[in-house]
Amino acid sequence: MIAHIRGKIEEKFGTNGIIVDVNGVGYEIMVPSLDFEACNLGEERKFYTYHQVRENAEELYGFTSLTAKKIFEMLISVQGIGPKAGIAIMSLAEAEEVRNAIANADAGFVAKASGVGKKSAERIIVDLRDKVGVPSRYGATEVAKRTSSEPDEALDALMALGFPLKEATAALEKVDVSLPVEERVRLALKN
Repeated sequence: MIAHIRGKIEEKFGTNGIIVDVNGVGYEIMVPSLDFEACNLGEERKFYTYHQVRENAEELYGFTSLTAKKIFEMLISVQGIGPKAGIAIMSLAEAEEVRNAIANADAGFVAKASGVGKKSAERIIVDLRDKVGVPSRYGATEVAKRTSSEPDEALDALMALGFPLKEATAALEKVDVSLPVEERVRLALKN
């Protein structure tokens, strides 16, 4: 299993395909459109990857944050939702906005993804609402443009320590976001 890839962006194609060169080997990775837009040719980037092996193909799906990868894995665990629909949902907004939409049972937001209908969106809400943690804010989710290319490093750190997404989100809920990452993690562990 390929857990992550760090390398130079060599090519971009389509609406979400990139080729990352790692010491002379090019890996084709499908990424959410927000990550695709943030990638510049020639820059070095790290992607947390989901490696799908099927009978007739092997595909890599990449995300700039561990949180986004975990949400994607939750999405594709829902019956009828495959990796292409998962990428389409993750392309709607930042990972936190997608998580928040699911936590708020905002099926209308999820249904905006290409290839995801109303019934599929409702199934996602039913299956994942209790697994994604509490909403960070309440109400309908708007399609948001990327405000920062930086993922929430404190959330990623807690997940790397073995916390499930729901517990990591709950632990960080009462911690001031303006604090340094290390302090946020320390306070979340203390709670």
